Amino acid sequence: MDIFQKCREFTAAKEMMEAGVYPYFHMLTSGQDTEVIINGQRTIMIGSNNYLGLTSDPRVKQAAIEAIEKYGTGCSGSRFLNGTLDLHVQLENALAKFLHKEAAMCFSTGFQTNLGIISAIAGRGDYILCDRANHASIIDGTRLSFAKVIKYNHNDMADLERALKAVPEGHGILIVSDGVFSMEGDIVNLPDMVELAEKYGARIMIDDAHGLGVIGKGGRGTGEYYGLEDKVDIIMGTFSKSLASLGGYIAASEEVIHYVRHVSRPFIFSASISPANAAAALAALKILEEEPERVQRLNELADYMREGFRELGIPIGNSQTPIIPVMTYDDFETFKKAKELLDEGVYVNPVITPAVRPGEALLRTSYTATHTKEQLDYALSKFKKVFNK
Repeated sequence: MDIFQKCREFTAAKEMMEAGVYPYFHMLTSGQDTEVIINGQRTIMIGSNNYLGLTSDPRVKQAAIEAIEKYGTGCSGSRFLNGTLDLHVQLENALAKFLHKEAAMCFSTGFQTNLGIISAIAGRGDYILCDRANHASIIDGTRLSFAKVIKYNHNDMADLERALKAVPEGHGILIVSDGVFSMEGDIVNLPDMVELAEKYGARIMIDDAHGLGVIGKGGRGTGEYYGLEDKVDIIMGTFSKSLASLGGYIAASEEVIHYVRHVSRPFIFSASISPANAAAALAALKILEEEPERVQRLNELADYMREGFRELGIPIGNSQTPIIPVMTYDDFETFKKAKELLDEGVYVNPVITPAVRPGEALLRTSYTATHTKEQLDYALSKFKKVFNK
């Protein structure tokens, strides 16, 4: 059998194209902001992870420009060898201080961060307990680790305890969960998770890619939100969302960081993030620290939209954050509504299986601290038009 046979048999995307509802790879001809240009049309962007609105902030852009002028466009090597700049070290020190951890280290992307942490920390003979709604990068990290994996039902602490009881005595246990779940918009039940981890001798890793800059009084994420920062053993996060750049990080104890730095293959064998990316993330982190009111503004806008959807009778998921899933249930209906909204000048993300369970397809909407009420009212009016058809 020809190994390319599967390529010839893959017809789903072409069928969507022929139906005129293919929802992917839309080309933007403007910067990432609350309004963008798609297909030559002004479009309200409510599908971005630009939570704090910093991708277009002049201070962040200037920091990236100055870094290119000083260091050039790339590092031409891995952090392990010739690719470590003083910028990387400054960023890691700033992250550790901000997140109240002993140390931090940066990876080239957020996806690689989860691959690199999980595969380094958990190995043969260890157990990983994984929420079924965790991000794909966590799932792939567990596969790379060679540890045994037990999945538990989404945010179900009774089922987590069932999984913990299934681990034989004498084995290392790592509980891994999103802090803010990227599709559902809900927050992990960290207090009960901490109680169970202490009871069964497990360690906790929280993926705060969608938590940093989004929840917690100072935008420090899930641990701060619950007042349990010291109970989270490993914090993972990304620069591509609130920090307006590209890359990822881990923050933990000095001994954990030292170990991961020297054994993580995705870290050792990847080129370091570019000078511009490091400088942009560092500048964005400084703004977050100096302007925590952005976090409050972001969540006020999310509350405004939740109320707006409810008043329109549009079904939404159990969101607690600026990620608000609008439920469409059926895959084709999801593509259709996403296309109709785009035609009306509103961009949202269509989400179907395997990102969500069958029958739970949705339009993922997400918001930015710099959205105006006028922009959001315009979006709501178009949702009303599309959903009333």
